[in-house]
Amino acid sequence: MNKTPSELTLEEACVQKGMRMTDQRRVIAQIIEAASDHPDVEELYRRASAIDDRISLSTVYRTVNLFEEAGLITKHDFKDGRARFELIPDEHHDHLIDVRSGTVIEFRNEEIEAIQEVIAKRLGYRLVDHRLELYAVPINSTERTKP
Repeated sequence: MNKTPSELTLEEACVQKGMRMTDQRRVIAQIIEAASDHPDVEELYRRASAIDDRISLSTVYRTVNLFEEAGLITKHDFKDGRARFELIPDEHHDHLIDVRSGTVIEFRNEEIEAIQEVIAKRLGYRLVDHRLELYAVPINSTERTKP
């Protein structure tokens, strides 16, 4: 039975796109896929080199660029001076970034989605994509609300 693109692992998607998968690329793909955060290249390197000490920082840079160019991962600039990466999500989501801690919270809000559609339509456009990033500080350092 053939898998749909969203059912493929990152490694399988790379192979399907004709990429040669070295052991090092496999490790990096697995780390990206397992990440619950939005790691930057240095963090990916730390995680990868802990598994395979032959992986260099330049290998991680080349690999994430290759994966991004193939449309398999997406790069974010959350204004902290670091490019961060995540798999192309199955479902659209937005991000709230705590500018003090750097924590990234993924969320989806149907009201925001609807308003964006209305705005585009009023301006004479059909929305095809968007990226929303909210930069915030906790209202109370001991009290944070969840989305």
